[in-house]
Amino acid sequence: MSRAGAAPFAAFGLPGEPGTDTFWAGLTTPLSIPDGDGWTTLFLRRGSRPASVVFESWSEPVPLRRWSDTDCWYAEVRMPARLRVTYQFLVGDAAYADPCNPAGAGGDRSVAATPDAPAQPHWPLVGAADVLPLPRTRLRWTSERLGGRRTVRVHPVGGGGPLVLLLDGDDWLYLHPATAAFESAVASGEMPPVTLVFVPAKDRGAEFGCRPALWEAVRDELLPLVAGSGVPADPGRTVVAGQSLGGLSALYAALEFPDLVSRVACQSASLWWTPDAAESADPLGGPVGGTLAARLRARPDLSGLRVAFDVGEHETRMLPHCALVESLAEQAGATVRVSRSASGHDRAGWRHALLRDVAWALG
Repeated sequence: MSRAGAAPFAAFGLPGEPGTDTFWAGLTTPLSIPDGDGWTTLFLRRGSRPASVVFESWSEPVPLRRWSDTDCWYAEVRMPARLRVTYQFLVGDAAYADPCNPAGAGGDRSVAATPDAPAQPHWPLVGAADVLPLPRTRLRWTSERLGGRRTVRVHPVGGGGPLVLLLDGDDWLYLHPATAAFESAVASGEMPPVTLVFVPAKDRGAEFGCRPALWEAVRDELLPLVAGSGVPADPGRTVVAGQSLGGLSALYAALEFPDLVSRVACQSASLWWTPDAAESADPLGGPVGGTLAARLRARPDLSGLRVAFDVGEHETRMLPHCALVESLAEQAGATVRVSRSASGHDRAGWRHALLRDVAWALG
């Protein structure tokens, strides 16, 4: 891009000279312009110290360059078509949300989307300074099987209904406003009333592997606790929703605990998982489909299972693992829905799939 003249970022619709008060006034970024089959996206930061843009599971960090001797730092990042991604500014050892971006994810993250990324209805804009409201019902779960104590939040939406267990529940409480999104989806008629159960993890690697302890604890400890809380809920059509290792665990539960879990929503499930994968230098380089593909080749009767699979279309190394497990699950009799989201391995890209696939799993 030409740097001559007083408006070096005019191609992005920004008049004026960087670093002036007029330039910064009311500025909203990032901004994208077409670039072949993708986009060039402009990130801007005001400050005196060098910084980088750090993306979640999509790209290596991109250093910001300083415009002349001003307080304007910028990066022009080539992005593919259809991408929604979480990012931060890294300044020294501290990470910050983008103050020019109204779309936040928790206090220190922002969300960028290329102009062709599909909309995510029901998810409100949340700024970095906003504090998300928490469900009023708080349960103290002291688990003998898992060890330790956890705080589990429970929220009836639309008066309450089938249980929806949200694994990695703290992310959906503190980073992305799941209660507001589900309220909006139920109010619009896109899903029936539900009761959300935000299930936190203490040790994701240990709890979300293909092991029975978590699901024995959910069955014998957590669900009786929810039942005794007085929150309206129908456990007869429970949906388990999980992402990454949580998605792996949700599908494992459907295979090994079919009386407990018969409706699953998986986003970017870690279907490469084997007991040894975490110790490998290349965890995704092992057997395609991992442990669950091997289990599915035995053709268990999954005729009672409804499972929705979604994975980011930019997760190129995940796609073979997911495709094989999707096919094997369908061959075993499960009712399967398959989709691909405009994202990498990123919760910002999983949000729409979460609502859509929970609604579908409820039938």
